[in-house]
Amino acid sequence: MPLTETERQRFLAEPHMAALAIDAEPGRGPLTVPIWYAYEPGGDVEFLTVGTSRKATLLAKAGRLSLLVQRDTPTYRYVSVEGPVIGSEPTTEEFMTRLAARYMPPEAVPGYVENSDLASLVTYRMHPERWLSADLGTI
Repeated sequence: MPLTETERQRFLAEPHMAALAIDAEPGRGPLTVPIWYAYEPGGDVEFLTVGTSRKATLLAKAGRLSLLVQRDTPTYRYVSVEGPVIGSEPTTEEFMTRLAARYMPPEAVPGYVENSDLASLVTYRMHPERWLSADLGTI
């Protein structure tokens, strides 16, 4: 059963690992990789990557992406969003700290941020245009 708008936005705002998919070169399937991301209901999806990565190159070319998050324990649930990249900028220490805090224990965040190469990272923003979602109940 599809989730309501409130349910899907709330679910996407939880700290799930996401699968990011970007169109690739002709003759290849989309690049699909796991990422950490940030999202607040009603806002844009934010994530980061190394600015010279294949992911960054494909994002610049495609200008769009899909993101899938899921829960694989009862009740099985997923949310998929697709939309345009609406911005990119150098990653700040504030964003890196906020993102790391979503996924790491509090005591690990300062060291992780301190040992990150912020100068090589780019933060991207995607505006969700299309949503797919479901809660399949207990399996």
